[in-house]
Amino acid sequence: MPGWLPSAAMLAKELRREGFRSKQGTLIDKGYLYRVLRNRVYRGEAVHKGKAYPGEHEAIVTDKVWDQVDAILQGNRHERSSNSRMQTPAPLKGLIFTDTGAAMTPTATKKRGKLYRYYVSMDVIKNRTTEDDSGGDQAPPRLPAGMVEDAIVTEVRRILQTPEVVTQVLAALKRDQVSEAEAIAALHDFNTLWAQLFPLEQARIIQLLVRRVTVTAAGLEVDIRREGVAGVIREMIAPRDMEAAE
Repeated sequence: MPGWLPSAAMLAKELRREGFRSKQGTLIDKGYLYRVLRNRVYRGEAVHKGKAYPGEHEAIVTDKVWDQVDAILQGNRHERSSNSRMQTPAPLKGLIFTDTGAAMTPTATKKRGKLYRYYVSMDVIKNRTTEDDSGGDQAPPRLPAGMVEDAIVTEVRRILQTPEVVTQVLAALKRDQVSEAEAIAALHDFNTLWAQLFPLEQARIIQLLVRRVTVTAAGLEVDIRREGVAGVIREMIAPRDMEAAE
């Protein structure tokens, strides 16, 4: 392996080429590497509700090495943030529909240098008339993208902590020898994980977790892919598994 690789993407590619895998047997990707490289446990700290505190264990990474890695990650973050502004993902693309069945497609407009994103019904884009012309309540044909995406994330967080979903996740992860405590902690740490993800990574998580969003006059109806939850949680606890293997 080369002695210096300037990005997690390149390192992940090299590790995959050489056949390295996680403890679960999955190929290592850049998201996995970012979570490992940000894991403050390695510098002797404990993290609770997003805040780091001095831990009782010995650090295995020096402050100098941590700061060097952090500087590289911050540089990559700035570059990727610039790219994401130019190519802002639409995480609900292909997932969001009106209650009449019309797809809502992502659109964007720029005013005074600011980008405004929306999801717009194809009925509006193609000037199609809907069956309900009676003046009754209808689903809004146009929604601000940020507002609806935030609402979906809030609903996903709520669903992930319902007893039914927790039970299903625990059963699915038991086959991977993941402890109940680890799985429950990961479910409750979803907020922390989400805040650390780049926009493209957030879009990927939404695509894994959401089957369909239906826009009605009363609000949003979210259909979650229950079978996708365990996979997302498995990725969230990967750094903890590596710590245990040290």
